[in-house]
Amino acid sequence: MSTTTTTLRMAYGLNRVSRAGLQLRLTPARRWMSVRPPSPDAQTTTTKTPTTPASRKKVTIQTLHSLRQSKTPITMVTAYDYPTALACSSSPLTDITLVGDSLAQVCLGYSSTTQLSLDEMIHHARAVSRGNKHPLLVADMPFGSYQVSVEDAIRNAVRLVREAGVEAVKLEGGQEIVEVVRRLTEVGIPVMAHVGLLPQRHASLSGYRVQGRSIEGAKRLLEDALALQDAGAFSMVVEAVPRELGTYITERLNVPTIGIGAGPGTSGQVLVIDDIMGTWSGHKAKFVRRFANLKAVRDNGIQQYCEAVRNGSFPDPESESYTMDPALWEQFLASQK
Repeated sequence: MSTTTTTLRMAYGLNRVSRAGLQLRLTPARRWMSVRPPSPDAQTTTTKTPTTPASRKKVTIQTLHSLRQSKTPITMVTAYDYPTALACSSSPLTDITLVGDSLAQVCLGYSSTTQLSLDEMIHHARAVSRGNKHPLLVADMPFGSYQVSVEDAIRNAVRLVREAGVEAVKLEGGQEIVEVVRRLTEVGIPVMAHVGLLPQRHASLSGYRVQGRSIEGAKRLLEDALALQDAGAFSMVVEAVPRELGTYITERLNVPTIGIGAGPGTSGQVLVIDDIMGTWSGHKAKFVRRFANLKAVRDNGIQQYCEAVRNGSFPDPESESYTMDPALWEQFLASQK
């Protein structure tokens, strides 16, 4: 083999060389990268099952209202980065991807959602938007980004839409944020409201407690929900309330409700993806069901990798290592004398 052919083979990872000349099939050297962008084919291929379509049209607000009208339960899952966005989009049954401010705890290691900044939310939401496909993309507005003034709320919501590419924002609160919701919808930013347990106010609520268990509490939650609907909210998260109240609020509203700890009578359900996958090792709320145990698989994989490195079985010298043309290697050694 000529020196030219050998050099090309090394540079491009050639897997066929013609003796008659350079009739070559070139594989770019980037195939040697351990992490590289997926091929176009890989990005567009979706595994088909006998019961689900291969793809789905983009979910819109009208889609959600149609699902509510037909009493088809709405699905919402949280995502915090590109991989989790792809995971949400992997099922055509996912209706909404929520960039939840729970990323403060599950991704950034903060003790509460109140520590999350707007810039951090934009950073993560931008990554999610790159991986999100058909689900409607909603992002939480972090604590402090909409409570100071209506003008601040509009400015910050515009940043989430423009810089992060989200399609709607979610705000926690009741009648005290009605004017913010109204103004955001007036300028064309869809708002998902959030009533019941408000994690951003856990300190003032004396912890993460079920809301609306008293007559007065239930009345207040219903009044909040109706006021937010009248202000223009296109849907509403109802968190940690008695199932009877979750069902009643859903029946009284004309917009979809998304329950989390609100019983089965809401228009849909949402869970944090780390709870769904079993990767969150913190407190498990009563309403959480773990549909997988990826933490055990993840931790076992790390242990096996470390053991293989320690005992010398990784990397394998033949199947997991590269080599150099023997003649060139001899020339290299000779040059070192």
